[in-house]
Amino acid sequence: MVAAAGSTLSDLGGACQQLMADVAGDITEEHVDRYHGGRVEASAFKVADAAFEGRREAATRLYRHAIATGVSPIAVTAALARKGRHIAALVDHRGSPAALASTLGAAPWQLQQVAETARRWHPLRAAEAIEAIARADAEAKGASRTPEYAVERAITAIASSVGR
Repeated sequence: MVAAAGSTLSDLGGACQQLMADVAGDITEEHVDRYHGGRVEASAFKVADAAFEGRREAATRLYRHAIATGVSPIAVTAALARKGRHIAALVDHRGSPAALASTLGAAPWQLQQVAETARRWHPLRAAEAIEAIARADAEAKGASRTPEYAVERAITAIASSVGR
């Protein structure tokens, strides 16, 4: 746990509380590794990718790791907003992703990567995801005393909306 969560009592206590809340029964090394391994690899963009792909557990885990390693909630909402804009633009787009790229100010390869994910989204759900991101962004920028929780709530809402 020390290698995964840090050596301060508050870090260890928080990690243990989260494991106890998320894992039924005995907590093993595999649980610790699953929930707390790979912190170095957590980034705001990986959080956004997992959330918009509907991988709620992975998105939440990556988000917690990202926050624990110094990524700000605002950086995560920025990555979510970027991915959300691309998905929302592609969800009803009938042309080539490359043609849309110049309109959005994105590289064609970025939209080509997002195109597969966008196929799993309904336009109404994409709009709701954008609204959730906007709320979380406002809360992360001072409208809430718990910005980390506000962003996590948005991640859960996004990941739960895929394919609905």
